[in-house]
Amino acid sequence: MAVKIRLKRMGKIRAPFYRVVIMDSRTKRDGRAIEEIGKYHPTEEPSLIEIDMERAHYWLAQGAQPTEAVAALLKVVDGGTLKTKEPKTAKKDLYEAALSAAGKSDDGGSRKKAEKKADAPKADAAKAEAPKADEAKADAPAADEATSDDTAKAEA
Repeated sequence: MAVKIRLKRMGKIRAPFYRVVIMDSRTKRDGRAIEEIGKYHPTEEPSLIEIDMERAHYWLAQGAQPTEAVAALLKVVDGGTLKTKEPKTAKKDLYEAALSAAGKSDDGGSRKKAEKKADAPKADAAKAEAPKADEAKADAPAADEATSDDTAKAEA
């Protein structure tokens, strides 16, 4: 039996990904595999290549023949020229960076909301003084009435 290390195509139309498999050379391309030893996603940037090199070396020692595509992948993985993808930054970190770039506060509100919160104690103090002023105005007409009563008595 001629054993091959080859790619098994999976995925959707125009969005392929492959599994690196050990198969009998007479089986269909996407048929039943003896063993799956890795995966290959060519559409990602950089391409994702994960191959269990221990199992690949085992099968190569048993006489399995890699296809041209798999031989190239094995050379990339074994040779150490594999590019790795940078780790993704968390969405929260991206959000906070965008907020700081826009000059907004981290509490989810804009600078205006922060200013309103800062002005709130001033507004409360002004409201507290306003009733005192109203009481003084209320006392003032009473005083005016008292003076008008005194003048009315004096005239009489």
